Amino acid sequence: MRLLLVHARAQTLELVRQPAYLVPTLVFPAAFFLVFAPLHDTAAATAAMAAFAGFAAIGVAFFQFGVGIAVERASPWESYLRTLPVGVGVRLLARVGSAAAFAAAASTAVVAVALVTTSVSLPPAAWLELAAALLVGTLPFALLGVAIGYWAPARGALPIANLLYLALSYAGGLWFRPAELPRAVGRISPFLPTRALADALAAPASGLPPPWHSWCALIGFGAAFFGVAVWGYHRDENRRYR
Repeated sequence: MRLLLVHARAQTLELVRQPAYLVPTLVFPAAFFLVFAPLHDTAAATAAMAAFAGFAAIGVAFFQFGVGIAVERASPWESYLRTLPVGVGVRLLARVGSAAAFAAAASTAVVAVALVTTSVSLPPAAWLELAAALLVGTLPFALLGVAIGYWAPARGALPIANLLYLALSYAGGLWFRPAELPRAVGRISPFLPTRALADALAAPASGLPPPWHSWCALIGFGAAFFGVAVWGYHRDENRRYR
């Protein structure tokens, strides 16, 4: 446990000292909310707040896992760490803890901007449901980030993560309500993991019961991404130490 906490603290401090990571992570999702959200419609703004909080959280998953792991794989320090008697699980859990802190901060920034600029209001129970949905719903994207980190080369990880992050967020309905998407995009939207996340977050924001079909879809995507991530990790291990 002590090693886990020390590693998580080191990773968090390293990223806090990098404005190129910290500023976009905290500012961009809140700025996107101001640009795209219907600020004068309370119900629509509440739904947009939930969606953009999800947009903020999965951004951390894509970049801190996907880009971070890919860049570290190319460093001599990572090769050295793998020779130490510390399992990959400890380092991965430390990264999860660090990412959770950044995801919470980015999502909180979106909520704070929504509360200041709109008439958004939810009962305490709905806030708790939304926070739980954010926490659980982001996990499949963390696994997708891990998969990107072990499959993409260091120089290719950033454009790949950017492309997937923006395209999936738009097509999945995190920027606009699904009904507002172009017809061609709307046809593929229901099959995307971000659409399942958008529907899962919209329920507590709108006072609706949990959409179990969306949660089942997220579980399925999570299982698939987990398999790809494990495959990528073992592939990387075999290439390094065969």
